[in-house]
Amino acid sequence: MNAILKFILLALPYFFMVLGVGIYMRVRPELFGIPFFYWYQLVWIFLAAILTYTVYAIESHERRGLNVHRP
Repeated sequence: MNAILKFILLALPYFFMVLGVGIYMRVRPELFGIPFFYWYQLVWIFLAAILTYTVYAIESHERRGLNVHRP
């Protein structure tokens, strides 16, 4: 897989959590009484974990593929 795509997958949470303050700097809409600010950040915590694991799984699969061809 392309290294740039892996970088983008890992940079997305950073971009939307740190640089995207203008996106989540509000109270509405609420979800079960929880302001948008809190549940937006909580969702990104789980998404960041999923994206990080995805890149890790791709990397380990690629490395296993490289080891198969070695004598």
